[in-house]
Amino acid sequence: MARAEGIAAAARAASGKKGPPPVHLWNPPFCGDLDMRIARDGTWFYLGTPIGRFELVKLFSSILRKDGEKYFLVTPVEKVGITVDDAPFVAVDFTVSGEGDDQVLTFETHVGDMVIASGEDPIRVKRDPETGEPSPYVHIRAGLEALIDRKSFYRMVDIGSIHEEWFGVWSNGSFFKIIPANELEGA
Repeated sequence: MARAEGIAAAARAASGKKGPPPVHLWNPPFCGDLDMRIARDGTWFYLGTPIGRFELVKLFSSILRKDGEKYFLVTPVEKVGITVDDAPFVAVDFTVSGEGDDQVLTFETHVGDMVIASGEDPIRVKRDPETGEPSPYVHIRAGLEALIDRKSFYRMVDIGSIHEEWFGVWSNGSFFKIIPANELEGA
C-alpha cells in the first residue's frame, strides 16, 4: 500500500478545504498504472484487496479524473492510471422535492458526493443490447458518472411520467428518458 499511501499523502497536501481538489488544473507527468480497481458495486481494490478505510476511498475518489475513456488518480506531482469496471461511483440514494416538471432529484453517492440531476448533470439509461436490462447513470462531475443502484432506480420509476412519447423523470427543469412509452405495455 506504500505507493497508494504516497498518492494519498500528496492528495491530502493538495486538497483545499472547500470542494474537491482542482484535478482539472493539474497536469503532472503520467507515472504508469497502479494496480487499483473500482468494481461495479463501488468497492475500491488495491493489489486485489478491498480498501477497507472509507476515508482513504473518499480521498482517492476526490482526486479521480477521466481523460478520454481512461481513469486516473491525479495529484500535483503525478498521474497514475486505474481500472474502473463500469462507473467510478454508485448513487445509493436520492431525495425528491417538488412535483411534475418542477421536481428536483438530488442524488448521493457511496462516497458522499451530492448532485442535482439537471441539464449539466444528466441522468442517462443504457440498455444491455442482449437482455434489454437498463443501467441508469447520473453525471457527478467532470465526466465522472455514478451507476444508480437498483432500489433508487425503482424509486425513480415510481415517480416517472410520460413526456413526448417517452417514460422518464423530471429534475430541475429537464426530462430524462428511461424507456419509449410504447414499450411500457410490455414491461
